[in-house]
Amino acid sequence: MLQIFVDPQFDFIGRRRWAYLASVVFILIGLGSMVAKGGLRYGIDFSGGTLIQVRFERAVLVERIRTSLERIQMGESVIQEFGDPREFILRLPLAETSAEAVTRRVQEALAADAALGKAEVRRVEFVGPQVGRDLQVQALYAVLWSMAGILIYIAIRFDLKGGFASIAAIIHDVLVCLGAMSLTNREMSLPVLAALLTIIGYSVNDTIVAYDRVRENRGKGLRRGQPFATQINAAINQTLSRTVLTALTVFFSTVVLYLFGGKVLEDLAFVLTVGVITGTYSTVYIAGSLIVEWTGWMEGRGQARKKLVAKA
Repeated sequence: MLQIFVDPQFDFIGRRRWAYLASVVFILIGLGSMVAKGGLRYGIDFSGGTLIQVRFERAVLVERIRTSLERIQMGESVIQEFGDPREFILRLPLAETSAEAVTRRVQEALAADAALGKAEVRRVEFVGPQVGRDLQVQALYAVLWSMAGILIYIAIRFDLKGGFASIAAIIHDVLVCLGAMSLTNREMSLPVLAALLTIIGYSVNDTIVAYDRVRENRGKGLRRGQPFATQINAAINQTLSRTVLTALTVFFSTVVLYLFGGKVLEDLAFVLTVGVITGTYSTVYIAGSLIVEWTGWMEGRGQARKKLVAKA
């Protein structure tokens, strides 16, 4: 196998306190952004309403489109440029009329403004309020069930503390991705949900590899008697080349998808790119470090119990 690092001896675990600080700071910034904005921006899949993709014959201003739509009084609409100064996505709130009626009123409003020129409707999507709520609940269940499955699998294959440390790393990765989405004003949609579920699986993959190397070293009688922090640090260093190669391969793919995949796939590619970075980071500084903390705490309790027994 291609080796990027030859016998690396990086002290990852020894610098875990700085990593904790960096993670807490970024997560707090992301949560602060979400609170300031009233939560994530939900796409049409989750919030309900009508989405209309429109292409004009020449470049127009968002303010001009908004002025035209205000005449039909459809409520507060979201207007976004869609990869071209002539093409826009119009997101309209839920209305009592059908999607066809909403589309017709929008077309009439845009046609009434001669400054906009001819407008071509390229796509119309409608999601009812009940469907949007159902999708929100199903999305939450999907994330929770995936975490439960990972916890059970790692607890059976390795141990319970490894399972909980992996779940903590996954929660960390999801919060970082959601914070990055909020900071860049991106929408939570079904493709983004698929990206988050992918990141959950990717994040735990490298963690399992590192755990497996610890067990393999113990089975060979290697590093027996050494502190657990030294064992997990050695396992991370031994699998570092594989981790970096895997991460770079996925990273380059997601960056290409982000740059050339078009506006529809941009948010999905963005979340995957952020997730690859934070997933690799959390394998070392969250999952591995938390197991070290847990093991140290258990050993400390055991020693304290022995002292009490000796004094008695």
